[in-house]
Amino acid sequence: MNVLVTGGAGYIGSHTCVELLQNGYGVVVMDNYCNSSPEVISRVEKITGKKFPVYRCDMLDYDSFEKIFQENKIDAVIHFAGLKAVGESVEKPLEYYHNNLTGTLNLLRLMRKYGVKRLVFSSSATVYGMHNKAPFTEDMPLSTTNPYGTTKLMIEQILKDVCHADKDMKVALLRYFNPIGAHRSGLIGENPNGIPNNLMPYIMKVAIGKLPELHIFGDDYPTHDGTGVRDYIHVCDLAAGHIKALEHIDELDGARAFNLGTGKGSSVLDVVHAFERVSGVKIPYKIESRRSGDIATCYADCTRAEKELGWKAKYNLDDMCHDNWIFIKKNG
Repeated sequence: MNVLVTGGAGYIGSHTCVELLQNGYGVVVMDNYCNSSPEVISRVEKITGKKFPVYRCDMLDYDSFEKIFQENKIDAVIHFAGLKAVGESVEKPLEYYHNNLTGTLNLLRLMRKYGVKRLVFSSSATVYGMHNKAPFTEDMPLSTTNPYGTTKLMIEQILKDVCHADKDMKVALLRYFNPIGAHRSGLIGENPNGIPNNLMPYIMKVAIGKLPELHIFGDDYPTHDGTGVRDYIHVCDLAAGHIKALEHIDELDGARAFNLGTGKGSSVLDVVHAFERVSGVKIPYKIESRRSGDIATCYADCTRAEKELGWKAKYNLDDMCHDNWIFIKKNG
């Protein structure tokens, strides 16, 4: 099976390319490198010992995008490409709606034109909004608190409508919780430019001395230590979930949502202490006031993914912190 991976040089995309190649899939990567680097592709090739077609292309450029379908036999698509920073989406809503929705519509038009009927979509736990109680199940009411999350929810609805109109279309909607960790080789991982948006890259920058301290937003939540609780999942577990989704996609009835998490919540301070434990590095931190839109507790019920896809997370929080530390020491 030949799989087009949009955003294949990104954090989750690159780890999924490794899993695909190691499981015998053909891979075609498309990325515009707006939040990644071509260097990642050579590292994926180094890990797997395999070469594959790579296109520097923006999904808003329909003609360049079509070239990929013209030059390759595509059997399925894993769709990661999109802008993804929550805070930035609040400041630049038009850019987020235009990029994420128009890009996905271009992809769907090309899939229809070239007869590609299998899609795995990179969605997010952000679609559960602020009013559900953890653990989150796939059939809970959905809502969002920011334009990034709204693009994910709108795309989920578009994909459901497409499947309703075309009964041969099969879509797995994978709702990620909080990916951290890195590939065991230390060659690929998350290393954003500037001040990171997410907890683990922020901890990493503090650990290697690039930032003076970690800012923790709120220590007065109704949790065991007052800091927010999230479901952190190893990026390699997440990547494996995409392989399972592809293996079982023909069994789906139209578009079906699956949570990908560990089913366990860890607080911000749990993550800090786990990192300190595996690295031996002390992480100084400062408590700030809560951010608007943050909820106290968010973790997944992953029963459906285990039952229907045969997928379950294997790595624990110490594993995730350990692999992040190996990566940042090599690449910081």
